[in-house]
Amino acid sequence: MPVTADDVDLSVRLTIEAFGGVADGWDAPAGTLEWTCWETAEHVADDLFFYATQIGARALRHAVPFGYGALREGGPDLTITARREAGPAGLLQVVEACGALLTAVVRTAPPEARAHHVFGDGDAEGFAAMGVAEMLVHAHDIAAGLGVGWQPPADLCARVLARLFPDVTSTDDPWRTLLWATGRDDLPDRPRRTEWRWHSGPIPAA
Repeated sequence: MPVTADDVDLSVRLTIEAFGGVADGWDAPAGTLEWTCWETAEHVADDLFFYATQIGARALRHAVPFGYGALREGGPDLTITARREAGPAGLLQVVEACGALLTAVVRTAPPEARAHHVFGDGDAEGFAAMGVAEMLVHAHDIAAGLGVGWQPPADLCARVLARLFPDVTSTDDPWRTLLWATGRDDLPDRPRRTEWRWHSGPIPAA
């Protein structure tokens, strides 16, 4: 099954629901990342925005040249940020808005649309899958920092795995396999990954 605009919308909604009631702890490290939970949420919003504008502009040879930069040494490079005085609710609203933008662009992009990504030129489904993957795995990072439970739907994880990691053999736990594929967990028969990349280009027809 393809990854769709509805999947982007679902991943964002589940994240907003999981963290919407959390008022404190956003300056804690996000899991094993060097970023805080706040910075990681901004990074996700930035990715959703970037993917939407990249496939929307169909920029085939380079990234759309938005200005960006880190707010502190060691922090993520960002175009999109959230005003701190808006609090966690405002931060999540920024994530939600950027997710809605990617959802809309994926839903309306023609099948032939292609845009540049460092892992290979992608189609709308590829950018949707990358957006969902960023949302799910970084929600995992944020949840670890906030001390909140996080378990996305297995079928959603399975679709993202099939689209972005066609070389990875899934297990009976697609969520754990996705975490392994992105270097965040061990599997019994596989050492933890220290390097990885996904397949952002269209999957060739069988």
